[in-house]
Amino acid sequence: MKHWIEAARVRTLPLSVSGILVGSFYAMSQAYFNWKIVIFALSTTLGLQILSNFANDYGDGIRGTDNDDRVGPKRAIQSGTITPQAMKVAMFFMTFLTLVSALMLIYVSFKGKYLLYSIVFFVLGLLAITSAVRYTVGKNPYGYRGYGDVFVFIFFGLVSTFGIYFMFSKTIDWLLLLPATAIGFLSVGVLNLNNMRDEESDRKVGKNTLVVQKGGAWAKKYHFFLVISAMVLVLVFAFLNKFKIDQYIFVVAYFPMLSHLITVYRNKVPRFLDPELKKLAISTFLLAVLLSLALIFFVSDLIIYYFNSLIGTY
Repeated sequence: MKHWIEAARVRTLPLSVSGILVGSFYAMSQAYFNWKIVIFALSTTLGLQILSNFANDYGDGIRGTDNDDRVGPKRAIQSGTITPQAMKVAMFFMTFLTLVSALMLIYVSFKGKYLLYSIVFFVLGLLAITSAVRYTVGKNPYGYRGYGDVFVFIFFGLVSTFGIYFMFSKTIDWLLLLPATAIGFLSVGVLNLNNMRDEESDRKVGKNTLVVQKGGAWAKKYHFFLVISAMVLVLVFAFLNKFKIDQYIFVVAYFPMLSHLITVYRNKVPRFLDPELKKLAISTFLLAVLLSLALIFFVSDLIIYYFNSLIGTY
């Protein structure tokens, strides 16, 4: 069990649900909500992330990409704790669970009343599952051609945030594009950090990530663009949403992000970036949580309500 938990890469899971949180609480702020949708959306997203992690372990393991040159914790197949065949079975199992969860999510969201919407989201679910596997598995995996960033941005940014909101409201709110893009950028930032760390070993085995194609100097600029743009987009979202001053509590998450950017800027040895993956992932999750709470919880309103209650008591 310990080895399977390690293969699931638990530290990546909070990041994967960030878009779900923001989209759900944005819907709640507009009086749309259903706990069943939230539960199945979270289980689907987590299933998709774990499937992606298993597939990445399998694909890189059998190709020899995960070797002694690689920095970071040893993967399951690389270390021999899980056999390729067992991992393949686990991938089929996770595919089944994720698909069932996605079908339940579609059912509780549309309940047979919106056939077109159900079909669209079913297709999106199949695309997400296929993309999660095809990242490093198959004859021509797209992760080895530098397209991993696109997958992460679309599914863990736009689809998760917009998708969950649409399932609640059955409408599109274009203002949500700002935090959806921000979550997508930060998720890509974590992948970019991973690729910066593994640049040398990836180049040796022919894994042509964007970092390998463009170089480490370009990757740093790209990383700064992703993180800073995300921070700006959330601020613009708050301004356009007419946040009160206490709703800007989400800026607390900016401090570890700024510290992270300073570390990346000063870094000269890519392998030392490994701890920064966790820092950026947790910072993104913190941003999502604080932004979500800010959408429905106003400190000033709570204080006023408390004092009004006291006055009413006396």
